[in-house]
Amino acid sequence: MTTHKHPVTPKVTPELTPSVEELEAQERRLVFRRFTHDDAWALGLLLVRLARERQAPVAIDIHRAGQQLFRAALPGSTPDNDAWIDRKRRVVERYGSASYLVGARFRAKGTTFEESSRLDPDTYAAHGGSFPVTVADVGVIGSVTVSGLPQLQDHRLVVEALEEFLKDEI
Repeated sequence: MTTHKHPVTPKVTPELTPSVEELEAQERRLVFRRFTHDDAWALGLLLVRLARERQAPVAIDIHRAGQQLFRAALPGSTPDNDAWIDRKRRVVERYGSASYLVGARFRAKGTTFEESSRLDPDTYAAHGGSFPVTVADVGVIGSVTVSGLPQLQDHRLVVEALEEFLKDEI
């Protein structure tokens, strides 16, 4: 009796969408003791390295107190990514939370940011990719933003970079 081996098809599991609670926990965990120009530069370079390793066609932006401290556009990114960065960053500046979390909070209420925020969607986008730069005992002072991948991947790239950057602090 011969046994036929059938090729095993890898099971593709859909990417799990993080809950509002998980996203809020990320924000509580990813806090800086301080955030200088040099920190922005180092974090930006870390994001560039991570994106290049994945050949991710992203644009990257880091702002603090209304000033752009870092900006990079990698191969495959477009001017459209710059517009998305600005729209997602404005959500962080207005709500003090990650752009993905803001969108998730609206979805959890059974609506969307676009339907219920009463904000101009050409100016604000509650799509993943912009994360608050929070300094302990100070609060949100800026943002780090990525655009070019699907929104959850943009969000996860920023979180991964922050986790690596802050690994000695958290």
